[in-house]
Amino acid sequence: MTEPLHRTLGLTDAELEKIIEILGREPNHLELAMYSVMWSEHCSYKSSRVHLKRLPTEGEHVLVGPGENAGVIDVGDDIAIAIRIESHNHPSYIEPYQGAATGVGGIIRDIFTMGARPIAIMDPLRFGPLEDARSKWVAEGVVSGISGYGNSVGVPNIGGEIVFDQTYIGNPLVNVLCLGILPKDRLVLGQASGIGNLAVLLGATTGRDGIGGVSVLASAGFGDDEEDADKRPSVQIGDPFEEKRLIECCLELLDAGLVVGIQDLGGAGLSCAASETASRGGVGMDFDVSAVPQREFGMHPYEIMTSESQERMLAIVTPDNLEQVTEISKKWEIRSSVVGKVTEGGLLRIMDGLNGTVLGEVPAISLHEDAPLYERPLAPPDNLKLFQEDTAEQLPRPDDIGEDLVNLLSDLEWVTSQYDSQLFLNTVVGPGGDAAVLRLKDPVTGRETGRGLAVTTDGNHRWCAINPRVGTAMSVAEAVLNLACVGAEPRALVNCLNFGNPENPTVMWQLSEAVDGMSEACGEFDLPVVGGNVSLYNESQGMNIDPTPIVGVIGVIDNLDYPPPGQKWAEGDRLIVIGPEPEGLSGSAWAFAQGHRKGILYELDYDLHKKICAITRELVQKRLVTAVHDVSVGGLGVAIAEMAIASGVGCSLARIPSHEALFSESSSRVVLAVNPDELANVEEILTAAEVPKARIGLAHGDRFSIKGLLDLELQSMKNKWKSHLPLAFEGGTTQG
Repeated sequence: MTEPLHRTLGLTDAELEKIIEILGREPNHLELAMYSVMWSEHCSYKSSRVHLKRLPTEGEHVLVGPGENAGVIDVGDDIAIAIRIESHNHPSYIEPYQGAATGVGGIIRDIFTMGARPIAIMDPLRFGPLEDARSKWVAEGVVSGISGYGNSVGVPNIGGEIVFDQTYIGNPLVNVLCLGILPKDRLVLGQASGIGNLAVLLGATTGRDGIGGVSVLASAGFGDDEEDADKRPSVQIGDPFEEKRLIECCLELLDAGLVVGIQDLGGAGLSCAASETASRGGVGMDFDVSAVPQREFGMHPYEIMTSESQERMLAIVTPDNLEQVTEISKKWEIRSSVVGKVTEGGLLRIMDGLNGTVLGEVPAISLHEDAPLYERPLAPPDNLKLFQEDTAEQLPRPDDIGEDLVNLLSDLEWVTSQYDSQLFLNTVVGPGGDAAVLRLKDPVTGRETGRGLAVTTDGNHRWCAINPRVGTAMSVAEAVLNLACVGAEPRALVNCLNFGNPENPTVMWQLSEAVDGMSEACGEFDLPVVGGNVSLYNESQGMNIDPTPIVGVIGVIDNLDYPPPGQKWAEGDRLIVIGPEPEGLSGSAWAFAQGHRKGILYELDYDLHKKICAITRELVQKRLVTAVHDVSVGGLGVAIAEMAIASGVGCSLARIPSHEALFSESSSRVVLAVNPDELANVEEILTAAEVPKARIGLAHGDRFSIKGLLDLELQSMKNKWKSHLPLAFEGGTTQG
């Protein structure tokens, strides 16, 4: 028996009934296709919107919050910053290079759509274990795709993360953040206005690549059989050189004041761009599919309207400005075609010629804002109590603590060396720092302001697998502390919420708990959420990934006369840890390496965490510390080992009594390296701030020694740290 068309397009019977109710009739194939992509999880957030409403989105510096292409904040001096994070998970599993490359292209368009010049990208990545051949192949292709597109389009990659874990076998996470800068008066929104104004399609031709791409892939998990593989839509194909021309063309159009509104074409293609611009502006649009430049023969209207071909923008311009728009487009060798006009009444009409046959007619708002809103069942795991009682503290002391520590170390240079982090020459701290730091320059004159921007991406699936609420709050807290380590005040947060199948009540419980944890932490830190992305159905062969909320936080450094201290200490420095005593091993990288994925997390002490952040920021800004590094993944042991390796100077440590103290990842702790001449001053400041502190040792020599626990040769540690990824990838760095 043939399956009904609406089901093959991913719509449920109830959703079809709602469409019939909206239209007052049965929809045709074109209309069904448009609803299917616009009402997908990727475009409509129909399973998550009810929870996302609990996030704080307003703040003193917020100019544009969630709902637009990117969030925008005011950073002073009439300068604004646009920031956005997105996922391209499912396409990157099918075709790693193009999936990742077009993820970069899409997030860059989100930024310059707001009138901002993209100035940096970051890439939090998650893959299955390197022992898994497919996971390794995917990782290699993704890194190559990100570097191939980002380097070519000319936007520096200034940091990120890469994690390998069994939970991501068959379902990698490819999240990309982009940052842009603009004069406040160039801010433009993605909405149509002015009856009779024209919709102009800019950029590449439209093909069949990506039809139903992210919108369909983000609404279904992966199976292994050939039948499932045949159903997967093709992945979009990117052209970074076309994107570079498109950036320059669009920014010139915006500088000249020739654009009323503008929208990039990403998920759901022209269906999204046309309906969202019309809906936001409270108007309608007549859209001519025959005017869309096509690169394939015989494309059907539903293919044209749902194609996710890359490097395209939809601009709303007045008829009087059309000639200038065309001239500037020609200057940058960008195609421009009038494909529609703004109308009264709120209807989106798909036409064959603007005066020709009406192929489809739907209320624009019904595609954009009237998608179903589901309050899906949610429930904690049935075995939650037993899960929490099985803590990692019950694991025996390791036979060789030194070996366990070294196994947690990994140099990311194999990844970061493929990225150009110094484009624009703005980068003060690039990949490998607690947070990346950029010089803040006037976007019009290029003049340095003497201030800086700091940005970090953080997420920890291990914490969130143990407790999604506390784990998410800890991730936000870690991001805020990372900014403090470079002397920055946090201003705004964006998020990428990567979860499994929302039809599973436990997954929805995880999502709800994570949102509550993020909301709580952002409220405590006065940190507005200005945008985000939800990626659901991250499952493979019926197995859901561990909950993986990723946060990107941007901050401002008021005085950047000197670079932050970084992680390199000097011979003779005294080492201090500030923050509370470590608590527990559950959720730690060490525990997961032992195969223990259960237990409990301890609640954050927000007041203490804010004190730790404030005093760290003060010490950095006053240049009173030689080096600084937060304690997070791998615990105190990894933090100190990374500092020793970065410095090329060993250490002798005491007052670390056990492997629990060494590997615990409990929050709110920072390692400080202090010159002996400043030690008394620093300790006086810490005492006055009522911050817990402990001297733990001395930086010196060529060994890494912790009394009663381990004694290692520093060079041997560095060799293993540096060779981990190159050996795993057997020297390979490219995939075409």
